[in-house]
Amino acid sequence: MVRKKYWKLEYSVALFFMLGIILLMMPISIENTRQANFISKWNERYNRVDYMFQVINAHITDDLLTSFNKAKTPAEREKLLLLLVKPYLRLNTEDNVSRHYKIRYMNGNKVFKGQLYYFDDFYYAENNTIVGIKDIQSQKSDDAFFIMMFDINGLMPPNRWGKDIYGIKIFDGGKIKPFGEELSMDELRKDCSESGTGVSCSYYYKIGGGFDE
Repeated sequence: MVRKKYWKLEYSVALFFMLGIILLMMPISIENTRQANFISKWNERYNRVDYMFQVINAHITDDLLTSFNKAKTPAEREKLLLLLVKPYLRLNTEDNVSRHYKIRYMNGNKVFKGQLYYFDDFYYAENNTIVGIKDIQSQKSDDAFFIMMFDINGLMPPNRWGKDIYGIKIFDGGKIKPFGEELSMDELRKDCSESGTGVSCSYYYKIGGGFDE
């Protein structure tokens, strides 16, 4: 009888211990599943945007190219690009994105006005995503002309680079590259971590990098 009571006690302790481990692991498992879903959506979105720019480049007119060349300000060039991509991304340029919408880096730091990855305007797009467009045209022909960001999760949190926000550079001829493609693997791992900005995750996840490494 005593042995049976001890057996029940040991069984109960083991059961509670296992339940405790499961409860501790559940948040991690849920977060990993959500992150894997974001990465899958980003890879899908990147491929679609890459194809979109191939189509645009194949059908762009001389008049439109002339308009880009004559545009004197970043705002004018951004407006022209917006008109090009609007039907493909189903952008809604009528409704303003909530002023409470703010993006951060993966490490939690704010993205301040004047920084490269700060966007003045955001647009609602298909599947509840949010898109930002920014002109960064320089005097060098091999530099990117524009950058774009995609918040895969829309207004829903976390609204952080490398979590649900990713981006691309747009070059002459409609060629695109994900942020971070110029970095080494060590630099990618460092930036695509909880202590980094998360911006280069855009490329890191494209080449198979893991978010749990």
